[in-house]
Amino acid sequence: MEIKIYPDEVLKKKAEKVKEFNQEIRDIVNQMFETMYKRGGLGLAGNQVGVLKRIVVIDLESGKERQGQNKIVLINPEILEMEGEQLNQEGCLSLPGLYKKVKRAAYVKVKAQNADGEDFTIEGEDLLARALQHEIDHLNGIVFIDRLSPLQKRLALQRYKKLKREYERKTKKK
Repeated sequence: MEIKIYPDEVLKKKAEKVKEFNQEIRDIVNQMFETMYKRGGLGLAGNQVGVLKRIVVIDLESGKERQGQNKIVLINPEILEMEGEQLNQEGCLSLPGLYKKVKRAAYVKVKAQNADGEDFTIEGEDLLARALQHEIDHLNGIVFIDRLSPLQKRLALQRYKKLKREYERKTKKK
């Protein structure tokens, strides 16, 4: 799958709720994991690959030998609870090379469905809480720089323009 790069319009759109749980959904989930691992990400939302469905995949294990052991699939996720605060560096596969400190809740509880449509809840702290919030934001048409102050966002976008040109040069050479 192709990762959509900011400012692609699909990143600003709200994803639709998944109503049918079938092989197509399972295939999308598998392709999203494959794409995320290939690009070295920790999470990926449907919007980021041009799929406007409320689908998120997360795997916080970035090392090749551990990939796939802690896969998290969230379909139609909703944040139920948020507590505390953390301020940490955040990046995004749709904004390659850009990292900024973003304020997030330190703990979240999320209700979702798995690829078979079964309901479950997941609780996350620290990095998992951050990943859950980041990916659910994507489903709502929000990228992490939208969480910055207007000045920080303007500076981040100036930096990102340079990074994007470098990224485009590298990907054209391949």
